[in-house]
Amino acid sequence: MLGRNTWKTSAFSLVEQMWVPLWSRSMRPGRWCSQHSCARRTSNNTLHPLWTGPVSVPGGTRQSPINIQWRDSVYDPRLKPLRVSYDAASCLYVWNTGYLFQVEFDDATEVSGISGGPLENHYRLKQFHFHWGAENEGGSEHTVDGHAYPAELHLVHWNSVKYQNYKEAVVGENGLAVIGVFLKLGAHHQTLQRLVDILPEIKHKDARAAMPPFDPSTLLPTCWDYWTYAGSLTTPPLTESATWIIQKEPVEVAPSQLSAFRTLLFSALGEEEKMMVNNYRPLQPLMNRKVWASFQATNEGTRS
Repeated sequence: MLGRNTWKTSAFSLVEQMWVPLWSRSMRPGRWCSQHSCARRTSNNTLHPLWTGPVSVPGGTRQSPINIQWRDSVYDPRLKPLRVSYDAASCLYVWNTGYLFQVEFDDATEVSGISGGPLENHYRLKQFHFHWGAENEGGSEHTVDGHAYPAELHLVHWNSVKYQNYKEAVVGENGLAVIGVFLKLGAHHQTLQRLVDILPEIKHKDARAAMPPFDPSTLLPTCWDYWTYAGSLTTPPLTESATWIIQKEPVEVAPSQLSAFRTLLFSALGEEEKMMVNNYRPLQPLMNRKVWASFQATNEGTRS
């Protein structure tokens, strides 16, 4: 499951070190897994090379992503509403990391960030990115009752009260807060289209494009009920520094918009072209963690 040059050196540098020829484009089997262990149920030949090597935190007990069991989540009435405030002018650029596409923000001040919810401090927005599949049957990193969505948005923030910069927060306790939003097929998403229109400019790995002012709160669902749990980054270094805030309600995007994600390439200009798909980490065991909910469970599921 991240800022400018900081993220590239702290986490995605490992992507470049581990780069090998990609797997076949076949889609993995659907992830209908138990809460305890899903990580080893996917054939290795369908994984991105990022996950074919050893993990960097052997023995970790707070790894992400996980399968969220609706009925096993624990309602916590003490959870506050999440406060989100983003300054569109702090948006800097979008780039192809060689693993996904990422929109970077200026985090030198407090103008864009979140607080409240399960968080004790203010967290500054660093970047947001997406994960998606080769087909619409799956692509999200987290699942709900074993159901994978076609894609998942992550908005990554760092604790600016406890730490001096993002690089310190990545390896620090309660250093990061990540909002996760599921994407499902449906109506055309007007704001997302602004990103889709730029994707041809960053088709290849390491390509960058300037971004006009962009407010990522427009990508959030109207209902802000959420699950939260203690977890990790889903890309190296996989540090267990993240508080996850997974939105209960997905947002709708048009099939054509999601298809545009798949026009990007893992490969750099001049290399053999490899389609950017299935860029998610396998599910990890919950271990002894609790998943807390800001809402009371009902008989209704999340999918509609």
